[in-house]
Amino acid sequence: MLDDARKNQIRGYYRALFQAWGPQNWWPARSRFEVIVGAYLTQNTAWTNVEKALANLRSVRLLSVKGVRHVPLGELERLIRPSGYFRQKAKRLKTFINFLDQRYGGSLQRLFSRPTAAVREELLQLNGVGPETADSILLYAGNHPVFVVDAYTRRILVRHGILPGKGDYEDVRELFERALSPLAEPVADSPESSTQNLAPGLPSAMHPPSAMSAAKRTALTQVYNEMHGLLVGVGKNYCRKSQALCGGCPLQPFLPRLK
Repeated sequence: MLDDARKNQIRGYYRALFQAWGPQNWWPARSRFEVIVGAYLTQNTAWTNVEKALANLRSVRLLSVKGVRHVPLGELERLIRPSGYFRQKAKRLKTFINFLDQRYGGSLQRLFSRPTAAVREELLQLNGVGPETADSILLYAGNHPVFVVDAYTRRILVRHGILPGKGDYEDVRELFERALSPLAEPVADSPESSTQNLAPGLPSAMHPPSAMSAAKRTALTQVYNEMHGLLVGVGKNYCRKSQALCGGCPLQPFLPRLK
């Protein structure tokens, strides 16, 4: 598929999904640091398990930079155990705090005030931070305009014939960013953003609004935010790993065999 055709199709995905499901209220978190912890904990596990671990940290008032800085490693492991790979993830969270303290005096504001490319490069140098985790932190905690590519996105693109295979992460990210940038209009001011005309009963990945999902951000960042959340909804409910349940999916009309 030619590049212009792929970009047009991705824009079509966005319009169809947003019209069907509306805002997804991603990332469900109360603070920037909670987003970062969630980005680490969600590696190789379901979000429901992450929520249990976050609730444990919140219940003892340790869901903060200061809290994770001072909590003993063994106690941190115990608290985040529901997320799986808890020993590995606890060490990685401690590594992030050490990085933040040494480079930015413990200030997330100072970290995220840096240019996107510079912050991304630093995050990727940390143990346990790959492109998807780095971009999740940048987009949802830092409000930087980067698109997050996950397994759901790759699966949808392959099944719809946009990618011949899994594709390189950076190539997919750049494709989405080029495709979606023309749609950078304030979602809240768009006629499509009203939830009054949404199709009833359709599942998505929607969460209740949170402090972070409702945070002020640029129009471009908001588009990337929404598109990632919408594709997660497709992957969870329709384009499943074991079986594609295309009936009722807003993206069904885009399948190559239906053209």
